[in-house]
Amino acid sequence: MDGLQSSVLEFRSSTFFAPVLVLYSNDMHAIALHLQEKIASAPDFFKSSPVLFDLTELNEHGQEIDVAALIALLRQSGLCPVGIRGGNDAQARLALASSIPVDSGRSSGSARLELSNAPAAMPEIQAMVVKEVSHAPAMLVTQPVRSGQRIYAGGDLVILSQVSAGAEIMAEGNIHVYNTLRGRALAGVQGNTAARLFCLDLQAELVSIAGVYKTSEDLKASIKKKPLQVYLQDQALIVEELN
Repeated sequence: MDGLQSSVLEFRSSTFFAPVLVLYSNDMHAIALHLQEKIASAPDFFKSSPVLFDLTELNEHGQEIDVAALIALLRQSGLCPVGIRGGNDAQARLALASSIPVDSGRSSGSARLELSNAPAAMPEIQAMVVKEVSHAPAMLVTQPVRSGQRIYAGGDLVILSQVSAGAEIMAEGNIHVYNTLRGRALAGVQGNTAARLFCLDLQAELVSIAGVYKTSEDLKASIKKKPLQVYLQDQALIVEELN
């Protein structure tokens, strides 16, 4: 037709990172409580965040879960479920009925947000606890992190390329950026005050360690294009050049 563009649309491959919610209990009330706690620890990251939920552990231990109720809970919590992993045939059908696709487990780059059982004698509010992350493998990112991308690592996060303005990177452990760091970088997001951030060129909009942060206005222009580290000392955020 005259006047119409010859090309209307195209599909492009991209690197997509989404937290994977690994469930170890089918207690919906406890799941809701722990989700609230987890989201409150990093509200900017989890707001409208895509999430893939993994039912592998539940099914291996014969624990049934109401998939429709779980999807509704995730949406009520402000998350956007984008896939189910490890579900049985019936669970997959229920997910598809709610427009949630079935993931085959190929997204090896996804971060894991793990929920596990605590001893039954503990108060109900503590019935879901975060698994220890000290042994979590580091997440390696080799491609540039573009504006609008958000990456969450359950352990250390290592990025070999640049992080663009408008991107957000978060890790429960340390962050290493072997290039220019723009955007927002938050290390130790679950309260790990020993976490550190390392980069070769700091031009970030915001850097944070365990919730203590500095914005671009607080960061000195003289530290640009120099290798440096960011760490906490006496509740103050220290930005220091690496010798």
